[in-house]
Amino acid sequence: MSQADTTQRFTGNFTQQEPIPEDAIAAAVAVMQGGRLHRYNVQSPEELSETALLEIEFARYQQQPYCLACASGGYALQLAMRAWGLQTGEPVLTNAFTLSPVPGAIHAVGGKPVLVETTSELVIDLEHLQHMIKETGARLLLLSHMRGHLADMDALCDLLQQHGVALIEDCAHTMGASFNGQKSGTHGVMACFSTQTYKHINSGEGGLLTSGEDELMAKAIVLSGSYMLYERHPAAPPLPVFDRIKLQTPNCSGRMDNLRAAILRPQLSQLDNNAQRWNERHDAFSQALEHNSNSIRLPIRHPLAYEVPSSIQFSIDRFTDDDNQRFLDTCMSRGVELKWFGAAAPAAYTSRYDSWDYMDHRPLPQTDAVLSRLYDCRLPLTFSVDDCSTIGTVISQVEQSIG
Repeated sequence: MSQADTTQRFTGNFTQQEPIPEDAIAAAVAVMQGGRLHRYNVQSPEELSETALLEIEFARYQQQPYCLACASGGYALQLAMRAWGLQTGEPVLTNAFTLSPVPGAIHAVGGKPVLVETTSELVIDLEHLQHMIKETGARLLLLSHMRGHLADMDALCDLLQQHGVALIEDCAHTMGASFNGQKSGTHGVMACFSTQTYKHINSGEGGLLTSGEDELMAKAIVLSGSYMLYERHPAAPPLPVFDRIKLQTPNCSGRMDNLRAAILRPQLSQLDNNAQRWNERHDAFSQALEHNSNSIRLPIRHPLAYEVPSSIQFSIDRFTDDDNQRFLDTCMSRGVELKWFGAAAPAAYTSRYDSWDYMDHRPLPQTDAVLSRLYDCRLPLTFSVDDCSTIGTVISQVEQSIG
């Protein structure tokens, strides 16, 4: 598309994912033909179900000893906090720029979400985090790697260790990512991943929980609904660990089934290749923005971060409220679907922290300023690199036409 062509309309679908791979479809069909969808429904205790095999393979991928597959990423968050020992009414720190399932999970297990400011690079503000640790006495940070943006994990972990605060990572947007060569999800006591349709591997819904902590993972497995069949979890702690905790840990059933696990296993083998493809699309999009506009700002990645951007975020600080709405409407009229994180009312998957009325709110002026002109665009792999360049050019043209 030429720079002068300001009328072309993009025709791609921003919510259309790639088809499930043929080998994953075949594996799913085999599970359905066998009728053994429940993870513990095997022909012998020695047989490894699809779910058990997925746990082995994802643990290996994450370079962690233990993995548990469960019903959703949000349920994985709840399991992690319950296993860690969160008490009713206990404060849990989390970044203000996140999606509603994160504070929702804290609320669901009886915790009190306490929000921490977000920087212009869309990561947790470490100075404000330290202030909130001292003010609240919180023992736990549930860190959302929101939209795949990675904070300085070395500095963050040093800060948490200094104050005796545990870390649980929400890696819904960082599967396949790393910081300073270390896998995202290996910095804390537990890490939670999502396999919902818009994440990096797709089973429609699903979650994965990883850890290197014996007792925490044993508790999570029993909590997930193992019915004392924990010996059928090969990516799990030794059996004597279960003997210590099994009768003090309730069953809160939320297992993954063999059908979803069968769909996911072949996708896992393609994850690193797809991570490269997402980065190619992100780079084409961002280069088009940077080439065509001086007013659009992209967050700056930490130089040690390798991210897997299945979406892209940018801000336009010069806009007024009226400009903002014109921008969104004009982009949509040209086929480019954007989300805006500054809206006062939730819209579909996008909401702002102060719209979650079950929480106590305090002013977060830095986060408010960041979100007020922050836009979000999906980058499904059904888009080509050229498509992403076109989208970036269209957005730049619309921005230049306003104000």
